[in-house]
Amino acid sequence: MGWLKWKWIPSLVFFLFLLGAWQIVITSFHVPLWLLPTPTRIAQALWETRQLIWSHTLTTVAETTVGFALAVVFSLISAGVMVLSPWIKRLIYPFLIISQTVPLIAVAPLLILWLGYGLLPKIMIVIIVCYFPITISLIEGLELPDPDYLNLLRSMGASRWQIFYIVRWPHALPSLFAGLKIAATYSVMGAVIGEWLGSSSGLGVYLTRSSHSFLTDRVFAAIFAITALSFLYYALISILARLALPWIQSKNYDSH
Repeated sequence: MGWLKWKWIPSLVFFLFLLGAWQIVITSFHVPLWLLPTPTRIAQALWETRQLIWSHTLTTVAETTVGFALAVVFSLISAGVMVLSPWIKRLIYPFLIISQTVPLIAVAPLLILWLGYGLLPKIMIVIIVCYFPITISLIEGLELPDPDYLNLLRSMGASRWQIFYIVRWPHALPSLFAGLKIAATYSVMGAVIGEWLGSSSGLGVYLTRSSHSFLTDRVFAAIFAITALSFLYYALISILARLALPWIQSKNYDSH
């Protein structure tokens, strides 16, 4: 745990250095605050609008949490089905890849048009954003075990479900959590994109309104809130991974 505490020190020092340099440059060259505010002005705007930002954050949290949870459920089901049934994988997997070639910004307006301006289209966008990395990572993990080992279990009379539960699933957990971490950082972005295109509340709405009003300090305050929320989801997944995979974490500590 000591290494875990100390490993963030260099990054924290560098971050503080960047903030200090930012403050000095803006102040020294008298850059207009509407163009690029100082970190202190951003912090002031964040504090002054904390209640407004919090109300918008609650909307984004609801969209992100529900969408992320549903994406996990859909990914678990579809990845398991594709691994247990190779012909289904050959049928669906190409479409799964093709789906990532369609820009999200082109799909989002259609969802708004079909589903309205409520929470549902934003949740759908979060599902679309999170589904691919979780599913692909889980499929790769489920197919990771040695085929000879799987053949040995089959020769001993193990069913596909027994092989899945005893061998495939434990081997897939590291890959699953890797995909969850990627999806967690994307989930808030998906919700914000949906809010940009049509919503009455949410951090995306607050960001857009502040930008249109040339309140640059509030724009940066919204960006800070979005970044902090994304980091929170990532941290929660990391904690779950540490609890679910203690042997992986202990191995990482021993290597350092």
